[in-house]
Parts: sequence; C-alpha cells; structure tokens
Amino acid sequence: MSLSAGIVGLPNVGKSTVFNAITAAGAESANYPFCTIEPNIGVVDVPDERLEKIHKFIKTDRVLPATVKVVDIAGLVKGASKGEGLGNKFLGNIKETDAILHVVRCFEDPDIVHVDGRVDPKADLEVIELELAMVDLDTLAKAHERVSKKARSGDKPSIEERDAFARAMGELEAGSALRKVEFTVREREALRPLFLITMKPVLFIANVADDDLEGLSEHVAAVRAHAEKTGSQVIVLSGSIEGEIAGMDADDQAVFLAEYGLEEPGLDRLARATYEILGLRTYFTAGEKEIRAWTFHEGWTAPQAAGVIHTDFEKLFIRAEVYQVDDLIEHESEAAIKAAGKLKVEGRDFVMKDGCVCHFLIGK
Repeated sequence: MSLSAGIVGLPNVGKSTVFNAITAAGAESANYPFCTIEPNIGVVDVPDERLEKIHKFIKTDRVLPATVKVVDIAGLVKGASKGEGLGNKFLGNIKETDAILHVVRCFEDPDIVHVDGRVDPKADLEVIELELAMVDLDTLAKAHERVSKKARSGDKPSIEERDAFARAMGELEAGSALRKVEFTVREREALRPLFLITMKPVLFIANVADDDLEGLSEHVAAVRAHAEKTGSQVIVLSGSIEGEIAGMDADDQAVFLAEYGLEEPGLDRLARATYEILGLRTYFTAGEKEIRAWTFHEGWTAPQAAGVIHTDFEKLFIRAEVYQVDDLIEHESEAAIKAAGKLKVEGRDFVMKDGCVCHFLIGK
C-alpha cells in the first residue's frame, strides 16, 4: 500500500529541516525562499514496540516495520492559487498526497528570515488555508460548470454531482475546512475524483525553539486553537533538535533525550500520528525468515488485508489463522496459543483488527 503525506508550509518555517530529520535523506535546507523546488521523497519507518515483543518469542532473521512515504513540497506563499511563487506546481504536488503535514514556525530567530518579515503562526496558517481553499473552489467551480448542463437534462448522477459540488463550494465560501464537513456517502463519492486538498486529513507540526519543547508559548497556543477549530491534531517538536537526534546512535540518543527530559524523539510521535491520520492500522506476519508489520485501512476484511502482501492474495484467499500480540506475550509460543484455544480460524468476512498476527492460507 503506497500512501503519502506531504510536508507543507510557508518558506523557511523548517519543512526541509523536519524532513531531513525524519528521513535522513539530505534535502537541501537553507535560509532563502523556495530552497525546495522539486519535492523530496523519503520513506519513514513507523515505530511499533509490538514488533520487538513478537521477536522476543519468535526468532527470525529480520524485523520490518510499517512505513509511510513523506514528500517535502516547496514553500507556499500568498497568491500561490493565482500562480505566485511556484504556484500551481506546488499545489499540484499537494493534490497527489493522501494527507498533509503542515509545518508552522513557532520560534523566533533573527538569523532565519520569515517570508513576511515577522513570526505570526495565526497569520501563516490563514495564508496557507486560504490558498488551499481557493484552489479547491476553482476545481469545484469547473466541475460544477461541467456537470450542470447534463444535470439540466435530468441526468440523475449529474444532478447528484452538481449538488455535491455546490454544497462543497458553499462550505468553503463560509470558511469551513472540508475535512470537518459531514458529507453523505454519495457526496463523498462525487467529490473523491476531484482530489480536493482541503478534504485531506491534516497534522499540524509546531516547529518550536529548543527551550519550548513542551509547546507552552503563545505561538503554539495559536496553532492548537486553529487545529481544534478545523478538526486536526498538533505535534510539537524542534526541527533542529530532531536533526541532531537523528544523526546519533542509540546510546547517544538516550543520553541526549534524558538531558532534554524527553521520553522519545518527537519524530517517533510524528510518524505514528501521520500513520493515524491516514486511517491506517497494522497487522503482523511472523515466521522463520521475518517478522513484518503490514498496513491496512480500518474496516478492511481479511482478504483485503492479505492483498497488501500480494494482490493475488485477496482473490485467492481461503482462510486466516489469527491471534493477538497480547496472546503471544501471555502464552509465549504459537503452539501454546493454539493449545489455549486462542488461535482463531477466520474466513473471508472477518474484519481485520489492529494488532493481529496472521498466517494466511492462499489458493492457487
């Protein structure tokens, strides 16, 4: 399953610094606007302590976590929806992602220029949200015009599309984020092919100074207030500190984190939160060769989840043997789990649950 989250924000808010720390991919980071022109792409491991718990009882050659693709997209400026800055190129890159990681500058530093000459998270957020809304309004207006003629002839699907587009336009014009609007199933089906940016889930990243790791400043408070209003989450981290942590070995990391009173790198929290906003869950396979975390959407059946391993597995699925990680911790082996009656045999209608360990039987 290839799902991606795009890192966005104004120029010089720390997008590429955060991206570098997440992926260690070496995206260019400099003190001038539009340093990132082509999107940088990295694959991020999703930390999951359950993998090591499984590995404690099932020895194997390798342990593979779930991953999420992260895209560092060029900085947006006021007027981008009308072609300012990198304009439509930037916005086209956002449309191709599944979720948005919106980095907001919440630190003061006279040596790092702000595109508008001042640090004001509330204003920065409003600029980005307005530009994204303007793009969606333009997309919806064109789609509405396209289907209206056919709708006037009485074509029912076109009428439904027209009405869905009109409602979404009205919500945007009223200042609502579409991701927070409760659309009907049919409305969502009509809107889905438009890849509307403001319907994508958003995670706000408050990039703070080294002395505000708990996010107690007024800048962070402004981000939290906006996130609450628009139905989103906030992660607080320092891009500069996370960059240092990412370059350390495990022992040095532990010492460094202790010095700052941190239990784990902020990037671990970020990876998990990104996974969460994409609506993803995890099941595991475990055998002699590898223990691996696999990604699926909440509500998927066992055949759909098996299809993540190989597309043929969904079609040829026969049954799954399933238990939970907690069962393995309690009984310490798969044989003991089976003896205790905790190993379940499930068919095609089984809805996969987060934390399942699975063995699939696939036909030919």
